Amino acid sequence: MPNLAFAGLVDGGWRDLAFEPFRDGVTAHWLLKGGPVEPSVAVLQYQPGAGVPRHRHAGLETIVVLDGTQSDENGNYPAGSVILNPVGTEHSVWTKGGCVVLIQWDLPVVILGETK
Repeated sequence: MPNLAFAGLVDGGWRDLAFEPFRDGVTAHWLLKGGPVEPSVAVLQYQPGAGVPRHRHAGLETIVVLDGTQSDENGNYPAGSVILNPVGTEHSVWTKGGCVVLIQWDLPVVILGETK
């Protein structure tokens, strides 16, 4: 498989992407959609007030905030922030005013305490 390149993505090019539903209040554009034991990379767009429930990281999660501010129990991360969530860490995520993040998961996260 050749390299995958996305010119201008961090400079606002994400605005031209097609997004699909991901979670309530969150849409996704998949740059690389892996399987249950493969990495995935996406651009997530959070509407104001949206969030993701508490979850555990089965693999490294890397987040680059492209726009707005994302928050978790450890702090607030404005545009330009890079957040690394190592294996075994847990958090929930939210945004007051909305945000866009570039996110990479080595492995899918495990949502905690959510019933289907």
